[in-house]
Amino acid sequence: MSSHHDHQKGLLITAIGGLTLTVDIPLIRLADGGAWSIMLLRTGTTFVAAMIIWSVWRALSRNAPQLIPGWPGLVVAICYGLTGVTFVTAVYHTSTADLVFILAFNTVFAALLSWIFLKEKPQLVTIVAMLIMIFGVLVIVGGSVGTGHLFGDFMALCSAFFVAVAITISRASGKDMGFTALVGVLLPLVLAAFMVTGEGFHVNAPWWIIFNGAVIMPISFFCLANGPKYISGPEVAMFYLLETVLAPVWVWMIFAETPTRNSLIGGVILIVTLIAHSLWQLREGRKRRADLAVHHPV
Repeated sequence: MSSHHDHQKGLLITAIGGLTLTVDIPLIRLADGGAWSIMLLRTGTTFVAAMIIWSVWRALSRNAPQLIPGWPGLVVAICYGLTGVTFVTAVYHTSTADLVFILAFNTVFAALLSWIFLKEKPQLVTIVAMLIMIFGVLVIVGGSVGTGHLFGDFMALCSAFFVAVAITISRASGKDMGFTALVGVLLPLVLAAFMVTGEGFHVNAPWWIIFNGAVIMPISFFCLANGPKYISGPEVAMFYLLETVLAPVWVWMIFAETPTRNSLIGGVILIVTLIAHSLWQLREGRKRRADLAVHHPV
């Protein structure tokens, strides 16, 4: 199989994952229920779907990945579980635009954690991009002061941090964490089940969230997790940006939720910075590959 074919396959898989993920927040909003009830139904269906997929995979092949590969896998699962809690909480306490724009900040957290713990010192261009993105997030958060969205923005920031921790540990361990994120939903599932027993179950349109958990989440996680096998990190990051750009558009079309001026300004700063930095990384990667081809011809 040619390298060109692999690259095209990776672009297609990752594009499917990125596009699928853009409807996650709209489906949560369409289900119209209490936060804990939505979390219970979303994580429950995601976990059941993941176990069915993994069981079939294991029955057909002995090469099925471990659900939780050792202690690193356990920590990664906990991080994704905490992300599930903070993400759904943020959906109910801030605007969709603020949430997805702040989630894009996970790239800064990931770079900082890699710098501190993996001794991967970022280049000057990356440091500049990080500083610009910090400014963008401050613009968004500053616009939430006095609007009641500050707590939701903080939850979104926590989600971005937990995802970055999970990515850093996954890279450091070198282990296959394909199903670990899906198993991690057990934490919010148990927490949501406990909370629902006290306040009662309330979801007006459960079919939306069942579809989200059983179909949308497994497809998006599987595709985005497999993309890096065929294409570079910066290219994968570009497809993650689809949610940042499109989720607020879907919510605006369905619920007529218009982003605030600060949210739009901060979001544009984040998106433009991420795209510019990803394009720079792609260019540098191509230059390195070209240099290697010249110095080490096959």
